[in-house]
Amino acid sequence: MRFHVDYFKANEIETYIDESTRKRAIAEVIIEKHRAATGDCRFNALFATASINDAIDYYNILREVHEQHLSKDENMEPLNIACVFSPPSEGNKDIMQIQEDLEQERKDNEIEPDKKKNALEAIIRDYDEQYGTHNSIAEFDVYYQDVQQRIKNQKYSNKDYAHKNKIDIVIVVDMLLTGFDLKYLNTLYVDKNLKYHGLIQAFSRTNRILNDTKPYGNILDFRGQQDAVDAAIALFSGEKSPDKARQIWLVESAEVINKKYKKAIADLRNFMQLQNLEFKASEVANLRGDEAKACFINYFKEVQRYNTQLSQYTDFIKDEETDTQIVSEPHMQYGFTDEELLAFRGAYLDLAYSLKKKRENKRNEDISPEVEELDFEFVLFASALIDYDYIMELIARYIGAPSKMKMNKEQLISLVSSSANLIDERDDIVAYIDSLDGIKGKTEDEIKDGYEVFKSEKFANELIAIAETHKLSVDSLQSFVHTIVDRKIFDGEKLSELVAPLELGWKDRTKKENEIMTDLVPLLKRMASGQKISGLSAYEE
Repeated sequence: MRFHVDYFKANEIETYIDESTRKRAIAEVIIEKHRAATGDCRFNALFATASINDAIDYYNILREVHEQHLSKDENMEPLNIACVFSPPSEGNKDIMQIQEDLEQERKDNEIEPDKKKNALEAIIRDYDEQYGTHNSIAEFDVYYQDVQQRIKNQKYSNKDYAHKNKIDIVIVVDMLLTGFDLKYLNTLYVDKNLKYHGLIQAFSRTNRILNDTKPYGNILDFRGQQDAVDAAIALFSGEKSPDKARQIWLVESAEVINKKYKKAIADLRNFMQLQNLEFKASEVANLRGDEAKACFINYFKEVQRYNTQLSQYTDFIKDEETDTQIVSEPHMQYGFTDEELLAFRGAYLDLAYSLKKKRENKRNEDISPEVEELDFEFVLFASALIDYDYIMELIARYIGAPSKMKMNKEQLISLVSSSANLIDERDDIVAYIDSLDGIKGKTEDEIKDGYEVFKSEKFANELIAIAETHKLSVDSLQSFVHTIVDRKIFDGEKLSELVAPLELGWKDRTKKENEIMTDLVPLLKRMASGQKISGLSAYEE
């Protein structure tokens, strides 16, 4: 992957006379831009500093600035900030071995070693308090390994591994800037002079290929090192032309991507007009024919792809239509309002999942070539921010103080409908939100507990309806379903036992089993909360 380098306000930052003020200004930028740079914390970041003293300063300043932002904005999600650098070796052979490739840290630790040791001990105490661990300088490598593992655990969704256990920003000096390759690390903040091989090595921590949700490695440079970047990419690309070297190593500017994004929206608008439909998400349901539906999937997929790229640019871009500067932040969409984009995302997911289900039904022979060839790329629509915990928190805020909410009920439902990672639970969450009309003052824990009760009752009623439809014993069906969900294994013999009381011939029994499973599979997947049920795939096709 290529890099997007933002030489962020380098000239302005360099004018600060006081170093502490300069660092605070940089810390403000990092806190303000981190969510945009990392795709709403879908990814995490390293912060490369010039010395151990700088790392210590930035650790304290960044945490202080972060706390100030939290106190001003009750809706802000906390960031987890860590710091790692090697301690004075004091004859410890393990530390000496670690420092063999850490030239700057080794030199730094020769000056005021006790001061650096005390600072690292305080950093580790903060870390232990945050994560419930028990680390010490005496076993520094254990701490270092734990930091690395938590960075790696960014690959898990917040539902599978809570955000509070992850690390968003790691402040470093030499460590982790070489040989630490992770697909879910996409951003490098730089307040350290880099050049040639060291620059490329450090930048390359961010550009390991994942998928379209990670369009490039993101670099925020606070030292105005454009000449050093140009020299490094020219050297390692082997190109004599600076422009060609940039084309190889650097992504297109935000202005260029913005133009492509607007063209994608214009193409989608023209397509809808050709279908004699208004340019509204609600009109997508009125598309007729597989060819038209497939066209919409492909047109809107391009819109979402460019939107994803733009949302991770941290610099200013030029809006040529208004001749004004606008900032590329997650909450600002180009050509769409927030509500319109969420509505179209929801319409896309509805249509995409229905076409996918139709395509996977092997008994359905009426599949057009256009649908057969579609790549739905659901990963573009899976938000790291819009997860179960986030939605439950928003519901609690809405119920507790709707007047303070930035979104109304319809917007909340639209948000739920717009994320692919909530698709299996979407109908249940929406029904739960509807059931809370007129209810006030519940805590987030009460909302979560209430949702689990609501789901259990809803699942039980659906099972009763399925049992009645197929003339099965309700108790037998409930036992059959709960055994599958608990074990995450489908047992074909148990299905035969469930149907046995109907005393059907083998042809009718096979038909009945297929009919029952057609009704049960969606319910089983919702009850399993996204976890895979072994053996169920035969009935999903």
